[in-house]
Amino acid sequence: MIQTETPNLHSVQTEVSRLREELQLRDQLVQQLSQELFRLVKGNANFLPPPEVSERHQAQMRLLQEQLQDVEHQVKFYQEEISGRDGEIYQLRQSVQELTDRSRMLEQVVQELPQIYRQKFAQRMAPVREKVAMLQRENRQLHSELQSVSYRLAVKNRNISRIDLPNFCRPRVGPIPTFGNI
Repeated sequence: MIQTETPNLHSVQTEVSRLREELQLRDQLVQQLSQELFRLVKGNANFLPPPEVSERHQAQMRLLQEQLQDVEHQVKFYQEEISGRDGEIYQLRQSVQELTDRSRMLEQVVQELPQIYRQKFAQRMAPVREKVAMLQRENRQLHSELQSVSYRLAVKNRNISRIDLPNFCRPRVGPIPTFGNI
């Protein structure tokens, strides 16, 4: 959006500059004409031109007055155009400023997002970590209890598996009889 406004703003500024230059040129011409007329009227107040010259001067004066009115109308038109364009430029500059401020704010938010997500994740993970630590402690405790019970059971089974059988003494006399000798 800013890219399309920038060329538009540039063309508006160029047009305003061109109109100002044109206005200045016309102002200079009007100033020169008015100075020349003032000089002629003031410098030649006692001079009465012949009637045909006077009529020609009056015709030129009417022509100059009409041209002057046309120029004044054009100046007024261009001033209104410039005022309108100045208003547009002001609004566009305000929009650009607001968009720039908003863009900066969004950039700052985007830069802060990873830190915010880390904090939120850490906050959410804290109860989970506590639960895992508790489960690990409980698991270790149960494992040690299981080992203790297993050891006691093994000891008990060992004691049970030792049955007291009578010890028969071997006769010291001769070999052990076999069924083959009988």
